[in-house]
Amino acid sequence: MKQLLNQFKRISFLLLFFSSFFHYSFSQDNYEIQVYGSQTVAKHNTMVELHSNFTFDGSKQVEAGVLPTNNMLHETIEITHGFTNIFEIGFYFFNAIGSDNRTTYVGSHIRPRIMVPKEWNWPVGVSLSIEGGYQKKQYDADDWSMEIRPIVDKQIGNLYVSVNPTFDKSFHGASKNDVYIFSPNVKAAYNITKVVAGGFEYYGALGPLNNFFPYQSQQHQLFAAIDLDWSPDWEFNCGYGWGFTNSTDNAIFKVILGYRFH
Repeated sequence: MKQLLNQFKRISFLLLFFSSFFHYSFSQDNYEIQVYGSQTVAKHNTMVELHSNFTFDGSKQVEAGVLPTNNMLHETIEITHGFTNIFEIGFYFFNAIGSDNRTTYVGSHIRPRIMVPKEWNWPVGVSLSIEGGYQKKQYDADDWSMEIRPIVDKQIGNLYVSVNPTFDKSFHGASKNDVYIFSPNVKAAYNITKVVAGGFEYYGALGPLNNFFPYQSQQHQLFAAIDLDWSPDWEFNCGYGWGFTNSTDNAIFKVILGYRFH
């Protein structure tokens, strides 16, 4: 237990270092639509994922210099390596594909994450993720920003629940003077069979912690999602999402396909 505690302290310090380093960091929108689970990638393993989503009904015109999202395909490559049994680092490469000169490499970010060791026997899974990087201003008015994402999840029989109360901070761009934006994400899935789980995923962005946006300026999305678990080395998630405010992209189809290399 003492050895685990020392390891946890060392990696926590490393996370704080990353948080300080990303005083120039970045937050994403519809490039990786996922509610995180608490489990990190195992030591010496590497997970490669392709995140694909298409927006059937998004913004239709340039707003504050940001290109519209309507009929836009996003393709994100994620590579995550487990350095210990409780610590991983992920790298993201964001790409946009669309008409009217909207096809390009958009940006990248890095994501260290630490997990509470299973040996501690906590009643829920807990981990902490810090994401940061850059995105071109034509695709996000805040080109450098950071995301802090606590993750709490629990498997209760056939029911799985994960809560990600996320906090976003811009350090360069339109929102650089705002405090942290509260962006809660929630997933609830039920194992229909040993392979198939169905459920819902919620994604929100409510506004600065000290002054939430008016409702129609907030973002609220709900996805009906399916997860397939036919192998411990493969990951598959797909879903269709609806937006409920004027500021939220609507009618999005997403697919996540991943493979774990040992």
